Amino acid sequence: MESNPLQEKQNVYLGIIGVLSVTIPVVVAILLFLPQTGKLGDLDVSFLPHLNAVLNSATALALISGLYFVKNGQIQYHRASMFSAVGLSSLFLVSYVIYHYQAPHTTFGGEGFIRAVYFFILITHIILAAVVVPFVLLSIYFAISLQIDKHKKLVKWTFPIWLYVAISGVVVYWMIKPYYQTL
Repeated sequence: MESNPLQEKQNVYLGIIGVLSVTIPVVVAILLFLPQTGKLGDLDVSFLPHLNAVLNSATALALISGLYFVKNGQIQYHRASMFSAVGLSSLFLVSYVIYHYQAPHTTFGGEGFIRAVYFFILITHIILAAVVVPFVLLSIYFAISLQIDKHKKLVKWTFPIWLYVAISGVVVYWMIKPYYQTL
């Protein structure tokens, strides 16, 4: 049986996507359960939640811009917007991991109905943030490998989930901001 170099190359990329799709949520989950504070010495990370909100906001704007551009046939601008969204989300992830590795957990202090709203948004945000990772990576892969039909089918799910994650991240930030100890 002859080997197919194209299929082998595709299998490597899909394997990498699979590993990242599991590794990223697992690392984030581990950080949520480890005792925090001071692992990086005296590094002040108190500004990172603010930065994360900016990165999530910018990601949402990049996603919306990307949708606008693709709907108007401006593929180069669409690509630039989407690569910006990926870059911003990647920076967010690094910043998020550093913050949660270094800083103490912040507890939401709201009560009553607003507490239920906060936890609903937070829990859906966390679950969908984990779910969206393989969707984003596969969407990028299909676009780069010019499998446009697969890309279009997948982004019908990827886009709304990713946009929700970006926007809900900002909402969670604004809701918990008054309770940060060091901010």
